[in-house]
Amino acid sequence: MKLTEMKVNEFISVLASDAPAPGGGSASALAGAMGVGLSKMVAALTLGKPKYAEYEEKVQQIFDRADKLTKELVNGIDRDTEAFDGVSAVFAMPKSTDEEKAARKEAMQKALKEATLVPYSIMELCLESLTVVEMGLGCTNTNAASDLGVASLNLKSAVQGAWLNVLINLGGIRDEAFVNEYCTKGEEILQKALPLADKIYNEILKSL
Repeated sequence: MKLTEMKVNEFISVLASDAPAPGGGSASALAGAMGVGLSKMVAALTLGKPKYAEYEEKVQQIFDRADKLTKELVNGIDRDTEAFDGVSAVFAMPKSTDEEKAARKEAMQKALKEATLVPYSIMELCLESLTVVEMGLGCTNTNAASDLGVASLNLKSAVQGAWLNVLINLGGIRDEAFVNEYCTKGEEILQKALPLADKIYNEILKSL
């Protein structure tokens, strides 16, 4: 069964068990999905309200983009665990001969790269999601303002959590160009995402 097909209590139960996956990467994707999902909810609570009629087009854009991003981050929950399973599968490969050892090392490098790319993609989605949440400031239902603040907190946690999963996989990769590329790209996302999340949270805080 896919993680995303589980009931909430079932997912939390397996997350809290001694099973190595799902872990922090899937949890980060879930946090991101909850964050941008909240921005979709706020948009839904704004659309069609006469008080916000002048913002209808903008709020519709928020709703549509948030809908797409929510689905992509939900998919990330299973994608991250599948990538981890790919790494775990390498440990079952034979290593009796030099050829087998070489094949095993090559497979591990490939699996670690995939396990890096998945949380990196989650970071990208979280940054885009934060820009969508920011769009909602000052033009969405004020009765749901706190939900935009919670959205920013979830997405901040998600992007930082995904970054930790990028780093732990990069640590085992021997391709220096790949490592340098994704270290640089990941840090660039953090430099944009974290201040943006804080900005949204603080603006919401001041408005309450």
